Amino acid sequence: MDTSQKTINPWLIAIAVMFATFLEVLDTTIVNVSLPHIAGSLSATPEEATWALTSYLVANAIVLPLTGWLASFFGRKRLLTLAVTGFTATSFLCGLAPTLPFLVVCRLLQGLTGGVLQPMSQAIMLEAFPPEKRGRAMAFWALGIVVAPILGPVLGGWLTDNYSWRWVFYVNIPIGVISVFMTRAFIFDPPYLKDVKRKVDGIGIGLLALGIGALQFMLDKGQTEDWFDSNLIRALAVASASALILFVIHALVAKDPVLDLRVLKDRTYATGVFMMTVLGFVLFGSLVMIPLFLQTVLGYPAIQAGIAMAPRGIGSFLAMPLIGYLMGKLDPRKMIVAGLTIGGVTLYMLSSINLSAGYWDFFWPQIIQGSAMGLLFIPLSTMSMASIPREKMGNATSLFNLMRNLGAGIGIAFVATSVSRSTTVHSTILAERLNPYSAQSQAAVNGARSMFVAGGSDWNTATVQAYGVLNGVIHRQAAMIAFIDIVRLLAIIFIVAIPLVFIMKRPSGAATPPPGAH
Repeated sequence: MDTSQKTINPWLIAIAVMFATFLEVLDTTIVNVSLPHIAGSLSATPEEATWALTSYLVANAIVLPLTGWLASFFGRKRLLTLAVTGFTATSFLCGLAPTLPFLVVCRLLQGLTGGVLQPMSQAIMLEAFPPEKRGRAMAFWALGIVVAPILGPVLGGWLTDNYSWRWVFYVNIPIGVISVFMTRAFIFDPPYLKDVKRKVDGIGIGLLALGIGALQFMLDKGQTEDWFDSNLIRALAVASASALILFVIHALVAKDPVLDLRVLKDRTYATGVFMMTVLGFVLFGSLVMIPLFLQTVLGYPAIQAGIAMAPRGIGSFLAMPLIGYLMGKLDPRKMIVAGLTIGGVTLYMLSSINLSAGYWDFFWPQIIQGSAMGLLFIPLSTMSMASIPREKMGNATSLFNLMRNLGAGIGIAFVATSVSRSTTVHSTILAERLNPYSAQSQAAVNGARSMFVAGGSDWNTATVQAYGVLNGVIHRQAAMIAFIDIVRLLAIIFIVAIPLVFIMKRPSGAATPPPGAH
């Protein structure tokens, strides 16, 4: 081991990689609220502007599972330095973009450079700390994962409203510069990685890129293309399924695959990967659904909807230090069970709101739920990696983060589709049960018609407007019922996942630190 590695304080390493993680995760959500402004500024339609999101997500999904292989091929320090530098440079170019095609290309490059940051940072940090201290380290690192997606919409909305949409990209530059300097100063390749010689697995890279890229593109565009009624979505589904099946076969028979799936033979790791996929599904599904409900049903402006989501990040922020401390004292499996239970209960609490709900009705369930996310994320990540050999850590973190991101993509697609279709179904049911001759219906129509007549409309126009108001009331009620149905389903998913925890082995707190630890 290099003497320089021995003298590096592991918390400096944790700070360096947390900056990189925060940078990448923040950018997955900060751009969303700026899309209408981007479209208007670059003379594009809102649908065309979504390519600024899609290009980033697809590129990010393709490169993420390749991280472990890239690290062993180029070296961790060199790869992380290049990735952060590339991400910062492309952020600057995105802010300068004069046209939408230029922005989309820059976002594609930004996704390619950003995809390696999460798994690479996690692998470096897990090796920097001995097993008995990894809980606290993971609590610190997890702040970037949990808080950044919630901070993103708030910060993005504020920057866009007060300055320009270009600042949602420029804000990355100072963070990126600090991360580059800290990476060069404090990150070193362990000796075992320097001795690794990897061949280029061209077949595996091609199949994985095609399969993951087509799947991410399908998830992102499925709702707008009406899913399998679209020839494009059907073609993407066939391409993704075929490529991924062939990749699995190739990875199991190849001597040196780009992503080694044999690591899934470890039952604790395999269970952890599955549960992290579920966590991504529920967490990001609810993260999209609640702002959607606040804006479309309760009429919140985008920035206010983002602020209403802030308590979840506050809860995580407050709970992380305590959870990191408890990791060395409690059975992590009990903490995961507590997190799933609390998460399920708080989701059920959210299902009890109505159209008269105010800010505080969302505040308390979410701040408690934020604490539950810490109880889930930290013990689950730490336990899953506890028995992974140091030379396979990069490969394991790549697969782990890939499945969390795919779970998130599936959760977002599921929620968007379910909200739309469930609202339509409930609207039809409510409309069929509405009796236009009942006293309540007549009173509602007469009251609205009188208001429009007083506003200057003639009788016939006011009547049409009054029935439009009644139709709007039906739609809001239907959207409210759809929200309740889906939130309760997400709560049930958390509760049903509890028995899986006991498949995992309890890690030994007295384990010997890996030789590659700093």
